[in-house]
This record gives sequence, structure tokens and C-alpha cells, in this order.
Amino acid sequence: MSNQEPFSRRSPVLPAMPTGEVLGTYDTYQEAQRVVDKLAKADFDVRQLSIIGSDLKTIERVTGKLTYGRSALAGAATGAWLGLFAGSLLFLFTSSPNLTYAFAVILLGAAFGMLFGIVSYAINRRRRDYTSTNQVIATSYQVLAPAGVLVRAQELLQRPEE
Repeated sequence: MSNQEPFSRRSPVLPAMPTGEVLGTYDTYQEAQRVVDKLAKADFDVRQLSIIGSDLKTIERVTGKLTYGRSALAGAATGAWLGLFAGSLLFLFTSSPNLTYAFAVILLGAAFGMLFGIVSYAINRRRRDYTSTNQVIATSYQVLAPAGVLVRAQELLQRPEE
């Protein structure tokens, strides 16, 4: 899956529903990708194809119980990353770079992140006591092709894998 590159020479894709004939309907995005990949390997002009996901669903998977310890650890990790960034800038742009100061900034970032994580958990504790991840998936995926090239695409798909 790729998105439009910000400095690409190609014209931007305007938000419009793609048109064409259904080349196939698949249960998973990976199956639809494999079809497009097979056509690409057969030197088919895949720029004409579109993959459309239908009947979108939001799925939230619960990954665990949120506690003060988990909140502190997550906050410390986030703060350490921010400290690593600040420490790298300090190390790179000072006249006399010192690793001790860079590590101190990482530790300070972790400490402030831990404190922030604990405070925000204490404030929001009873509203949400679990961690989770979110996904948006489709129930089915269709590969569309323009009517003029549909038969050629179907012929290429029926060829055995090389």
C-alpha cells in the first residue's frame, strides 16, 4: 500500500469514487494486493486498477489493564524518546559536545514523561482502565479495472504462476 508522495511529479489523485468493472471480490486486502501484484509482474498497466474496501468496520482490540505502573512505564518511554531527540540536538550543536549531558537530558525526559503518565492516569483513571488498539477494516475488497482492459486482466490472472 502506498500513498501519494509529497514531491511527486504525478498529478494528485482527486477524491472521487473510481469507476470500472469488478475484476474480482476478495475477503482480505492481502488477497486483493496479490491480484494486483500478479498483474504487475505480467507487465499490466496497474495504474488503471483500484482496490475498494466495502462495509467498513472499526475494531478495538483490548490489549490489557491500565495501571499506574504501565502508565509510568509508557510515559517514561515517551519522555526518553523526546529526551533522546533533545540530547542529540544538544550533542550535535554545542561547541564542546559531552555525552554526559546528552544522557542526562534523556533521563530528565524519562522522568518528566513518567510523572506526566502517572498524573494523566490519575486524572482519567475511572473513565478508561484498559489499553487497546484500533483498526478500520473492510468486510470485502474489490479490484476494479476499466472495461477496455478487463478481459486482458482476466486472461493474465488465469495464467499459471511462473
